[in-house]
Amino acid sequence: MIRLLDYLYIVATIVFTVYGQLILKFRISKFGPLPVDAFAKLKFLISLLFDPAIFSGFAAAFLASLAWMAAMTKFDLSYAYPFMSLNFVIVLLLSGYLLHEPFTLQKTVGVTLIVLGTMVAARG
Repeated sequence: MIRLLDYLYIVATIVFTVYGQLILKFRISKFGPLPVDAFAKLKFLISLLFDPAIFSGFAAAFLASLAWMAAMTKFDLSYAYPFMSLNFVIVLLLSGYLLHEPFTLQKTVGVTLIVLGTMVAARG
């Protein structure tokens, strides 16, 4: 029997995933573009790994994985997985608000379709 609290595993997966994506984009944009030279690329990527905020994004991805494993003990994959599409919606909305990325009519239509699809799949 699924309890309301079991959904916290799915919510935690979404929250940690969204945080990880947003913090990676936010911090990486502060470092500038990826260099062209192979050695410079490697040095650049390694320096990103040692940034505490970027590291927290990786930690969030790990925590999201743990929460997802817990969710898999409570739900069928075919039921739980459609909720992961909400990551797209939340990242799109927050990237517009926090990172000032463009939010277009096409993106609005796409997000609406994702939400409707998630609702249909979750009820099925």
